[in-house]
Amino acid sequence: MGVPFVATVARSWGEVSTRKRVTSASPSNIFIRRTLYTVPPSLHAPPKATFYRKGLKRGSAVVVTNVASSVPPRAQEDNAEVSESEAAAEAKLRSRLSAEVYGIPSAEWLKLQTPARYLGNERGAVHKPWDSATVRFALTYPEIYEVGASNLGHIVLYTVLNKRDGLLCDRSYMPAPDMQALLEKHQKPLFAVESKRSLADFDTLGFSLAYELGTTNILQMLHLSGIPVERTEREEPEDTPWDVENGSSPLIFAGGPTATSNPEPFSDFFDFIALGDGEDLLPEIGECLKQCKKDRLNRTETLARLGSEVAGVYVPQFYDLAPGFGGAVFPIREGMPGRIRRRVAFPDPFNQIGLVPYVSTVHDRLTIEIRRGCTRGCRFCQPGMLTRPARDVDPDKVVEAVEQGMRSTGYNEFSLLSLSCSDYLALPAVGLEIKNRLKGENVSLSLPSQRVDRFDESIANIISGGARKSGLTFAPEAGTQRMRDIINKGLTNEELLRGIKTAWDMGWYQVKLYFMIGLPGETDADVVGIVETVNWLQQECRRGRKHLQVSLTVSNFTPKPHTPFQWHTVSSAEFDRKHELLRAAFKAANLYGVKFNITPQKISAMEDFIGRGDRRLGRVIKKAWENGAENDAWWYNTDEAHAAWGRAIAECGLDWKYREMEDGEWNVLEKLGDTRYRKQGGGGKGRIDRGALADERLKAPLPWDHINTGISKTWLATDLQKALEEATVPDCAHSGLCSECGVCGDDFGDNVVAEVPQIPAFKGHYEPDHRRTQRMRVRFGKHDTMVYIGHLDLVHVFERALRRAAIPVSQDNSPYHSRPRINVAMPLSLGATSDSEILEVELTEKMPVAEFKERLAEQLPSDLPLFDVEALEAIRLNGAVAESAAALLSGIEWYIAVTVTPSASVVAAPAEEVSQEEVDRVDAEASQQDSSSAPAIPDFEEMMAKFSANALAAKEVVIEKVSKKKKKLRRVDVRPLLEDIRPCSASEAAATPLGFYHQPEHNTLVLYVKGVAQGQAQSMTPELTTKMLEKASGGEWVFEVVALHRHHIALRELSRIKPNHIWIKNLVRKEGFIALNNKFGTKLDETRRPPAKGLGH
Repeated sequence: MGVPFVATVARSWGEVSTRKRVTSASPSNIFIRRTLYTVPPSLHAPPKATFYRKGLKRGSAVVVTNVASSVPPRAQEDNAEVSESEAAAEAKLRSRLSAEVYGIPSAEWLKLQTPARYLGNERGAVHKPWDSATVRFALTYPEIYEVGASNLGHIVLYTVLNKRDGLLCDRSYMPAPDMQALLEKHQKPLFAVESKRSLADFDTLGFSLAYELGTTNILQMLHLSGIPVERTEREEPEDTPWDVENGSSPLIFAGGPTATSNPEPFSDFFDFIALGDGEDLLPEIGECLKQCKKDRLNRTETLARLGSEVAGVYVPQFYDLAPGFGGAVFPIREGMPGRIRRRVAFPDPFNQIGLVPYVSTVHDRLTIEIRRGCTRGCRFCQPGMLTRPARDVDPDKVVEAVEQGMRSTGYNEFSLLSLSCSDYLALPAVGLEIKNRLKGENVSLSLPSQRVDRFDESIANIISGGARKSGLTFAPEAGTQRMRDIINKGLTNEELLRGIKTAWDMGWYQVKLYFMIGLPGETDADVVGIVETVNWLQQECRRGRKHLQVSLTVSNFTPKPHTPFQWHTVSSAEFDRKHELLRAAFKAANLYGVKFNITPQKISAMEDFIGRGDRRLGRVIKKAWENGAENDAWWYNTDEAHAAWGRAIAECGLDWKYREMEDGEWNVLEKLGDTRYRKQGGGGKGRIDRGALADERLKAPLPWDHINTGISKTWLATDLQKALEEATVPDCAHSGLCSECGVCGDDFGDNVVAEVPQIPAFKGHYEPDHRRTQRMRVRFGKHDTMVYIGHLDLVHVFERALRRAAIPVSQDNSPYHSRPRINVAMPLSLGATSDSEILEVELTEKMPVAEFKERLAEQLPSDLPLFDVEALEAIRLNGAVAESAAALLSGIEWYIAVTVTPSASVVAAPAEEVSQEEVDRVDAEASQQDSSSAPAIPDFEEMMAKFSANALAAKEVVIEKVSKKKKKLRRVDVRPLLEDIRPCSASEAAATPLGFYHQPEHNTLVLYVKGVAQGQAQSMTPELTTKMLEKASGGEWVFEVVALHRHHIALRELSRIKPNHIWIKNLVRKEGFIALNNKFGTKLDETRRPPAKGLGH
């Protein structure tokens, strides 16, 4: 699980069976750092279910039985003074706190890194009733939550599906390794985050396949769900209607750019593939499945109806390879189209205002798509070829969507998204209009990689200012003009310098640049040209000793299907040679302020191997997954991942060159062309010189020929010829010159270029308002699922809620990144509940308390209730800032549920002396113990009362602490921090949220602890409480925390101030001027003696 773990199985107090301590490198994130508590068997009986067991080989047949876990027992209510309604409310709260999450004890969830990933409680989550839908989708993203939850396509499809009556859409993400281990431990299948239902309960699972190496994550998710990974294993008898509720397997499909470009390597795993844009396609699939279920079609006929009636659906089982056709497939069932057309949809920016996660994500901002498709014609770019035609979103809609989205989400940053934002000609006007409208708010705009030739002062103005200054990323792609012409980049040296120089003059002293090597026709001079280009830019962007800082990324070109370079061949050996050439050139140039990173060629080899493969790759992908290839997309271990793929290829009887796409030559066209023209960057200067054999190779079938992207294969070959002749092709969307690629027409539509509005006058950047007019002190609670939200994420929740509520919050004085003045008095441990948290917010304008409370409460989740709001003065009479609640801390009260075990049970051998076999054996013994087998400690409550009294009677309690910075050991007396400690009675414990845990018969009870809080550093904590009790017991017992509830935080009064006579004198003087003006109506001159600093602020 990645944390220290101790469990005890006691048969008698004289004979104790101990589980050895096994320590992992991952840090614990629970309250007790020394020992991590696991709920005793008496509180949570082990689940009775069958699932993946330890040692089960990936891909093995598994029987999954979903059995509802038993409800843990509750402490009986015996407080007669509590009313029936209050008792019901308390019981509901206790049941929330003590209930298992997905059949797993909440204490185990708290061991996870970022447990909030799996809650599904984001703002904007739909939570449709399960029985309200006929067809239930689960959008399953094969990366961790922080990546998937910020993916725009994921958000859009989730929104679109849930808008349809009769359709339900939930979400699931690739669980982190600690969550995978937890699911295996409790024999639970992977689930959807909102409904907490197994993925096997949904009608269809839709995986996003945006990267070739992400397929192994998909197989792992299916495996964790108990769903067979291969589609042939999910087949059913022809006389059985397809019905998931009666035992059928869900329909598994994939979408995304990788699945659309070449689905064949993945066809063994998916029942169907959704090609192209999904906004219209997925609802049509849902409606078709509704009718199929109504007609009680079997699985095969259901898929046949999808493939024949829904445009854009490719069903691999109805297609097969034809011998001698280079991996190409053809339909084998009547009614299936020979070529499947990808779908094209028009983006709706209002569908992109969706989820607001409670944890920080990779792209933690609002993202609005302004343009879909690209007609620039970069010959290496697969997205540009797969998304034609270009479709501009109406500028007015973009402005409205951003303004509405910022108000409804509370984000302080937004991004305008497109393959090439600079080609959205309305960008300067739209960006400045948004900046003008949001000028009074601390928001900033970021743009993805943009064209350097379109960067000007207008774009600079819209991405600067606000919460933070956005970084700049440009992609020249090649180091020489010749190579940029070959790839049709459409960028000259003069345009490159002008854009970088504009950024330098506007205050950007660091830029990111992207280049590629391995392009067709590239020579060593082109590779060295990257270094020369960077050196030239630094020389031109210099001011004294200060010059441009460059962060450089050099990637390896990987040919992609449906591009003019799809026939090109790359060589791993040549990549290695050019990497060394590039490193040597940078070393020789001795450039200062340049950081460069080169993508490992092994990653590129794996991408190319899969991306241009055929159906034979299915068994290789599965074998690689079984060999441990997982999370390859994030390059966790390049060498290990490459070795796993290499073993899989060999075991399947193939090799890296199985399609003869890599045959030892740098460029396949050089080999096929006239020998007189070899090594000249393309094998010839004309079609005849290249040779007839090359033309035949270009006409040969390819594994992805059955996917109709709209672009003619003949046009791709012609464009390749133009590349070899260093000829460029203009952008048809803006030049008016059609390149005759074949896309435009009835099936795919035409280019849509928005009318460019007039660029408004720029009203200036946001100016932070530092006034501190009023301070609001808020007391709030933290209940239910919000206990899994960490402290920093909780602060972000309040920041966004205050923005949504349009409350004027004061900003701090930071010159670089001004933040709102929001302070929490005392951070709360992850997993703890509270009814007395204190938050202070400083305002620039005075507000009525009732209005502030009402507006803020409307924007907070129900698990963060507001109990009280108090208005305070932010500036005292002497002009000083009033002390914050954190500085006024004086006392704290806790309810702490603890369990007690004999000290002998925590004596463990060193971790390295414990074999895994021994740990598994003790695990098995522990799981077989009956929940009632652990004997109760005699006179347990009396013993706890005695230990509590001993702790109070002690004159000093010295513990050892290690300083965080210098790591020095020091001894500290913590006894002065304790004011009171006592065990709660059954009735008192029942009145607290921890009443469930008060079970003395199982050696667990609730303690009341009152202590001193001397700021955040010196305060009475649950950890100190357990250490005091251990010392009070003479070291014979070990106390571990089960649950926490912070009952109260006490604050002292503000300290008395010494009068500032000068400040008071000026205040009286100013009031005197005001009085004279009011009486005589004469404007008196106040400029001769201005008021003291602080007045009016």
